[in-house]
Amino acid sequence: MTAAPPAPSLPTALTRLTGVRHPIVQTGMGWVAGPRLVSAAAEAGALGILASATMSPRRLREAVREVRSRTGAPFGVNLRADAADAAERVRILIEEGVPVASFALAPSRELIARLKDAGVVVIPSVGARRHAEKVAAWGADAVVVQGGEGGGHTGGVATSVLLPQVVDAVGIPVVAAGGFFDGRGLVSALAYGAAGIAMGTRFLLTAESTVPEPVKARYLAASVTDVTVTTKVDGLPHRMLRSELVAGLERSGRAGALLRAVRHAVALRQVLGASWPRMVRDGLAMRRHRELTLSQVMLAAGTPMLLKAAMVDGRTDTGVMAAGQVAGVITDVPSCAELVERVMTEAHQVLRTLSAMRLTDVR
Repeated sequence: MTAAPPAPSLPTALTRLTGVRHPIVQTGMGWVAGPRLVSAAAEAGALGILASATMSPRRLREAVREVRSRTGAPFGVNLRADAADAAERVRILIEEGVPVASFALAPSRELIARLKDAGVVVIPSVGARRHAEKVAAWGADAVVVQGGEGGGHTGGVATSVLLPQVVDAVGIPVVAAGGFFDGRGLVSALAYGAAGIAMGTRFLLTAESTVPEPVKARYLAASVTDVTVTTKVDGLPHRMLRSELVAGLERSGRAGALLRAVRHAVALRQVLGASWPRMVRDGLAMRRHRELTLSQVMLAAGTPMLLKAAMVDGRTDTGVMAAGQVAGVITDVPSCAELVERVMTEAHQVLRTLSAMRLTDVR
């Protein structure tokens, strides 16, 4: 039996900017977006983004080289703009020839200029129009804008409202994030003026994702109402699956939460191979960039280990399972190739249907 031909590409400003075949981005999820997932997404024609915040600089270089060994397709690396060693990580990206740099927070004008001078495409992620305007003015090549439906740290404005605001405000390609999982969503984002979509939870639930199977099962079993937003993890709005941990955090007092955060910060220091002075500098930078209180900084410092407990260790009882609202409508675990092919095939079907519609059909 002859296999069906692959879905045709859909050229946009994003595909032209980054050199990928399809206007789809696999987001840089901590502990999830490692070399295996990133290379599979890249091979499928999407822009795979390697998450580096939970890696030491040495491990980052190794991971970049591992992705290179698995694929010749373009990919990117996500960096924490407020990290004390951000400049060192930028140097690694430049030395290793990484084509795209992604940022979870708005990078400085200096970091953007350094990357662009080296020929690296800079694509920060933002959650507000004013942040998009700022990085565009500083020279960012494109921007990912995440609406409130997205997983992890998120805002309160829905993608359908935030996206057109940003598209109208900046003159660079805009990638839509928050609430996307299929071809219909891609077409809707393009209709708003976006150049593509970014998906996190949908790529987390793929065959190449290294998230343990019991954790994937929790995501697949979740309904839309099983995805909640809480400030009890680190003092910031954080979208995740409801769990025993979340229920416990919402009952616990501040003293217990801070003690837990200190323990997790010690563990994270060991993972990153970081000195205490560097951890303190990171905390102060986080406080300044995100306008956090001291107690919020302490809580945020421990959050990566709560994510690791679920995403690496498979502990759904003691770990945080960051999730977009789309977790409630995802029902399978395809390969990255199958997922991208499905999204693109459906997008073209929707576009053909819309093109064939006559005015009388919609009256």
